[in-house]
Amino acid sequence: MTARPATSAAYVPDQARCTGAGLRIVRLANFVTPESGGLRTALRALGAGYRAAGHEPVLVVPGPAVRDETTDQGRVITLPGPVLPGTGGYRVLADRRRVRRVLEVLAPDRLEVSDRTTLRWTGEWARRARVPAVMVSHESVDGVLRAWGVPRGPARAAADRVNLRTAHAYSRVVCTTEWAAAEFARLGARNVVRAPLGVDLTYRHPGLRSVQLRRRCAGGAGVLLLLCSRLSPEKRPGRALDVLAELRWRGVDAALVVAGDGPLRSRLAARARVERLPVVFLGHLADPAELAALQAAADVALAPGPAETFGLAALEALACGTPVVASAASALASLVGRGDTALDDGASYADAVLRVLARPEAHRRAAARQRAEGYGWQPAVAAFLAAHDAAAEPVRPLVTPVTPPGRPGGPEAVGTVPVRPVPPAVGPSGRR
Repeated sequence: MTARPATSAAYVPDQARCTGAGLRIVRLANFVTPESGGLRTALRALGAGYRAAGHEPVLVVPGPAVRDETTDQGRVITLPGPVLPGTGGYRVLADRRRVRRVLEVLAPDRLEVSDRTTLRWTGEWARRARVPAVMVSHESVDGVLRAWGVPRGPARAAADRVNLRTAHAYSRVVCTTEWAAAEFARLGARNVVRAPLGVDLTYRHPGLRSVQLRRRCAGGAGVLLLLCSRLSPEKRPGRALDVLAELRWRGVDAALVVAGDGPLRSRLAARARVERLPVVFLGHLADPAELAALQAAADVALAPGPAETFGLAALEALACGTPVVASAASALASLVGRGDTALDDGASYADAVLRVLARPEAHRRAAARQRAEGYGWQPAVAAFLAAHDAAAEPVRPLVTPVTPPGRPGGPEAVGTVPVRPVPPAVGPSGRR
């Protein structure tokens, strides 16, 4: 652990850690925006779970300006980060000096990183600071490279180089599925652990299905397809339009609703107009209740991304009782079942959609819900905490800590967690 100066008997950090007090888990993530999908959902759910278990989560993400907030997922610090061109608004924590200073001020007990490209350097920082660090593999490197058009051989070689460095840089690598872990297994990495993500099975359920909403969204069509996805190349959103066009060519009266935004939206909308396809682009839905109702209203949800390592939007649709047709190349194949997967072309997806629709509606919706019920957030949080060697049950400190020297704090606090003022490291100059 990072050495901390001795303080009064009221604060005994080593004893507190050994007798059940929570750990300060600092989480770093890139590619998170207010319009983000799965990663943002996972970060929020895991942070809330860490807090419920008595730990102190602090999330550091990029944004347009400095912010420091107390939220239901714990403390969230936003540092200025540049926008990556062509990504539709994604930002990155590019200022290593500022990030390093924030880490030094926060003095984490554990580090959790959700970007194994631009943030991989933090593994070395953690090693020098003697902080156990976990890298969460939210994507398949070779899968993403191939989705961007890199040939299989070069994509795999590049992925192996990146993954080998990742495995060496961190105490543990967390993969959400066996599919995601496979690219580390082929390298012989021994510090890889499995920790699935989850879904709120109470908030999303088949009872949300509304015949009226379905009718409005379908515009009179007999089949309502849904795509919940970021509209970027690696997600293959154009495949959803291929499916719709193929089904209509076969005489199926189908319509498509797209929930999500991204750099390809204008191109997809233009194609839909030219081909006269019944597609409604809703953009990003900020209201989770609105999105859940839409997921429940659809007849079939599409998940065409070939590089998905888990697929939270697909899992949410299943929890709402809506069957999912996914790419056979992604991790979702094991979640939805091989019968509900497709090869990377419109005809294959259309075949899979028709197979799903051939089943009685009550049967297919019940089966979808059943598949989701093994993925609640509580076991997911427990698995992630196990990767941190942290307690998963609610804990209560056996001492009464106060703000120690060297940690940000002040009169405003949540429990024993100092949350104000903003650490000096996040100020405009990055200095005290």
